[in-house]
Amino acid sequence: MKRILITSAIPYINGIKHLGNLIGSQLPADLYARYHRARGAEVLFLCATDEHGTPAELAAAKAGKPVEDYCAEMHLVQAKIADGFRLSFDHFGRSSSAQNHKLTQHFAGKLAEAGLIEEISEKQVYSNADGRFLPDRYIEGTCPNCGYDKARGDQCENCTKQLDPTDLIDPRSAVSGSTDLEVRETKHLYLRQSQMKDKLDAWIEGKTDWPILTTSIAKKWLHDGDGLQDRGITRDLNWGIPVKKGEDDWPGMEGKVFYVWFDAPVEYIASASEWVDAGKGTDWERWWRTDKGADDVHYVQFMGKDNVPFHTLSFPATIMGSGEPWKLVDYIKSFNYLNYDGGQFSTSQGRGVFMDQALEILPADYWRWWLLSHVPENSDSEFTWEGFQAGVNKDLADVLGNLVSRVTKFCRAKFGEVVPEGGSYGPAELALIVRLQTGLDAYQTHMDNIEIRKASAELRALWVAGNEYLQEAAPWTQFKTDPEGAAAVVRLALNLIRFYGVISSPFIPDAAASILAAMKTEDDTWPSDVGEALSLLPAGHAFEVPEVLFAKITDEAREDWQQRFSGIRD
Repeated sequence: MKRILITSAIPYINGIKHLGNLIGSQLPADLYARYHRARGAEVLFLCATDEHGTPAELAAAKAGKPVEDYCAEMHLVQAKIADGFRLSFDHFGRSSSAQNHKLTQHFAGKLAEAGLIEEISEKQVYSNADGRFLPDRYIEGTCPNCGYDKARGDQCENCTKQLDPTDLIDPRSAVSGSTDLEVRETKHLYLRQSQMKDKLDAWIEGKTDWPILTTSIAKKWLHDGDGLQDRGITRDLNWGIPVKKGEDDWPGMEGKVFYVWFDAPVEYIASASEWVDAGKGTDWERWWRTDKGADDVHYVQFMGKDNVPFHTLSFPATIMGSGEPWKLVDYIKSFNYLNYDGGQFSTSQGRGVFMDQALEILPADYWRWWLLSHVPENSDSEFTWEGFQAGVNKDLADVLGNLVSRVTKFCRAKFGEVVPEGGSYGPAELALIVRLQTGLDAYQTHMDNIEIRKASAELRALWVAGNEYLQEAAPWTQFKTDPEGAAAVVRLALNLIRFYGVISSPFIPDAAASILAAMKTEDDTWPSDVGEALSLLPAGHAFEVPEVLFAKITDEAREDWQQRFSGIRD
């Protein structure tokens, strides 16, 4: 049995995420997890909330709540919404967990022992109005690279260039808005990534099967300009994991915490420990340590392109630098951006359709299908209400939903709510089986290769093939002169509905469950031989006509949503 470890980039705790966040990591990861579970693999799918750093403190302050309380509350909110989108995490953890505290401090101690951490005195922005140092996201200003006027002190959201707070033009405090800033000296710890450049370079060069988007970003950071730079791993914040060497205090680092981008990836490992401690699993080390059996694990990460540098360089540097036998990622699937109606989705700016809003409008499967079939794999893609309406109506309602409705209603009217007897399969049916087998093989290849757009297109083509067969076979016409022949067509079509329910389940799990329930079968075995799969429901097997699987989106509804969700969330 294959063993597959899957992690999605962990979302920040600062509010509800938008659809761009969803399709940029969590939803594709869920698709992959569901697919491999359906194929019989042993899967561990982990995610968590990223609860440390400036975003958490700022969001808590805005909400008027202690940061610990705010994080606990928002974790439950995000977990509930994830469940609403049917994200099938084996565990949805928290980076503020005791397990992550322990592991982060452990890695820091091992890196220090290996000589890969250096204490550096540096100049940092201090806000007189706030009475504190302002690290990274506490400072906003104009990006020196692209001119974006809302760039943060760690990274420009517009051009993705990594920044230091002192790089910003016309900087201001994100806490108070004050421009009364000065530069003072403070001490911080740096991870000496530059010492690991050659090792990381060789590792990246060996990943010839990775997406170009992933490797090109990593190589740019390795080779452009002065090459890979050492990176600060501590911050002057009140909320976070205290700086320690394992269990020992770190002299000179009192009152400081680890930088969120140092502890957040460690939470991937810690969430597996949480999974065990929560009684959901056993022996998390067999997934994460090669000396405990993780050699045979295939580890895949999903993330947006802005997260690639930390996952291809900083986190591997942490794992490699520890000198311990931790499991390194085997494949990183990265994505471009999903834009919104001519602009960008943005959590910080409150622009776009957010996950809770989406679920208030329509069930999860509508969103899952459209987002996955338009996933920004090779370039940025754009959400428009017209495109969403067209995709739902044409693919889900007209193709899949229409087939299920026509077949079940016709059978009920002419043969009752059982799979009909009589008739045998002829050349048309055998040709359909061949076509479906070819399509299924292609679909599986694309899913194995995480080519999501190609997989969704192939799945839709499989649905279309069934519709074209029915259109040509026309059992409603054939019944008038050859009821046995019509019975054979309907018997095949009812089995075809079950077949579609099984293979569509990674994309649209609720609709797939409804299909299997209507076919009154719990057999969701993934098909290997299409001919066998299309004879699984025998003559006499009972079924029921399901409710409408997918209602069409009307022009009136689309226009209403377009107006209601015009891009700004309060």
